[in-house]
Amino acid sequence: MAEFTLVIGDKNISSWSLRPWLALKHLGVAFDEEQVRLRQPDTRQQNLRHAPSGKVPVLKHNGLVIWDSLAISEYLAEQFPACHLWPADAAARATARACSAEMHAGFQALRTHLPMDILGRFPGRGHDGEGVALDIARVQEIWLQARARFGAGGPFLFGAFGIADAMYAPVVSRFLTYAVECPPECRVYMENVWNMPAMQEWRQGCTESG
Repeated sequence: MAEFTLVIGDKNISSWSLRPWLALKHLGVAFDEEQVRLRQPDTRQQNLRHAPSGKVPVLKHNGLVIWDSLAISEYLAEQFPACHLWPADAAARATARACSAEMHAGFQALRTHLPMDILGRFPGRGHDGEGVALDIARVQEIWLQARARFGAGGPFLFGAFGIADAMYAPVVSRFLTYAVECPPECRVYMENVWNMPAMQEWRQGCTESG
């Protein structure tokens, strides 16, 4: 039994589960994975077995239960500081935290009208939803500015892969599912995220029903 256990939802649709899962994979930490089927009559009851929020993901470690994607990622960054899930540079780190928090708290139109469906391909669907165009433009602005200012050291938002990339990985999936038009620089970033071995492994775990 591994030291860490991550409880997740269906891989095809659980965007919040994908985020800390990618962080754990990046760390190279062994962890047990437990999955709860979403959108079922007993989903909340099953989730409540793991955390008081009644939602996934949930990280379990040495008796501690953490039930929020960003909180899990922050905890992992503290447990493994040498892995730099947050950038080492103070300015980059502050910006990465702001970008991650904005993703965590915002983009409701994008979530509503372009839900994550990794296996699906629905070009154009949801693009005309209220607020969607603004959300898309803001995501692209975040990506472009982060890459231009802090991305010189690697292919991700702040050079090396980190929490900010994990937070936006489900958006990469959404943009591909719904064929969102993106500037060339954004398309390159999306390809880098989509082709990560961990992202490929996650996709292999998806099923048509989940």
